[in-house]
Amino acid sequence: MAAISGHCTFRSHHSPIAVPASSSFYGGDIRSSSISFASPSFVRRTHISCQASSDTSLPSSSVNGTAKGEKKDFLHISDFDKSTILKILDRAIEVKAQLKSGDRSFTPFKGKTMAMIFAKPSMRTRVSFETGFFLLGGHAIYLGPDDIQMGKREETRDVARVLSRYNDIIMARVFAHQDILDLAKFSTVPVINGLTDYNHPCQIMADALTMIEHIGRLEGTKVVYVGDGNNIVHSWLLLASVVPFHFVCACPKGFEPDKETVDKAQKAGISKIEITNDPKEAVKDADVVYSDVWASMGQKEEAAYRRQVFQGFQVDEALMKIAGPKAYFMHCLPAERGVEVTDSVIEAPNSIVFPQAENRMHAQNAIMLHVLGL
Repeated sequence: MAAISGHCTFRSHHSPIAVPASSSFYGGDIRSSSISFASPSFVRRTHISCQASSDTSLPSSSVNGTAKGEKKDFLHISDFDKSTILKILDRAIEVKAQLKSGDRSFTPFKGKTMAMIFAKPSMRTRVSFETGFFLLGGHAIYLGPDDIQMGKREETRDVARVLSRYNDIIMARVFAHQDILDLAKFSTVPVINGLTDYNHPCQIMADALTMIEHIGRLEGTKVVYVGDGNNIVHSWLLLASVVPFHFVCACPKGFEPDKETVDKAQKAGISKIEITNDPKEAVKDADVVYSDVWASMGQKEEAAYRRQVFQGFQVDEALMKIAGPKAYFMHCLPAERGVEVTDSVIEAPNSIVFPQAENRMHAQNAIMLHVLGL
């Protein structure tokens, strides 16, 4: 789900939104942009502001967040080609099968430690990373918001340098996207993006793994996201710029995903990508109907307003019926049952939200193996 803080502002209709400090997918400085969508009666002027935790700028050679040399980071799905993404997913299937069999002999992380930076708390992210790293032989260290206060008590660049000397890998769940870029730039060990205001690549890798398990493939499927055009949508768009499938985002006017990210994904020419304001038309013949909360952290004061604006975007039994009998329901959780999705849809036989949640751990294990070269 989206995560908003004082680093980046994200408010409702005709207000600032949180996007990466970038004029492209990520990197650089953004000051403002104009977003105009198909409806002739709707033109929206958006002011974008991101404040990084450390006053650093990234050279063009580091725009993808990776440091010099052979160090690998996992910051955006689009940093990798299709074959690498599919290779990571294959490894996730392999390691998951071994763990599910009860075999605990595979311990590639033995003797290794991981620092987990949490600028905001999360049950799934902490437990999936910490448990996964432990099951494969490693030791994970939780660093909560009060342990570091990155950008307040200590600059991001200094945090990165210090933690690199103690640990073999860093995972960070932060607010401003610039923070994850700075961590990766100044760290000498791999950095994994556990979530930023802009994207959530580990979640989408888990989603892709879940689709492969239940549908049999990722390529050629139709994924329809219904709700707010947040960091989950940006991550789906980045995946669609690498792996071919049909992605549709159905959201209310004024809540579309970052336009430049949409444009970049469409120009990649890999997938069919649509942004629409009609959820009923969007879900027809979907393989997956996907939802997320309408008001994320930092937007709770807008909850009542958003519930009005998002009327008609709830995933209920009627919408799933339009989608068709083959459609699965997915949600990144936590869900507000009765708001963006009904209880009956989450509990239906075609709901795969809990296998999806479990796959956070398995997908992340494979990501960690990849960046560590194991």
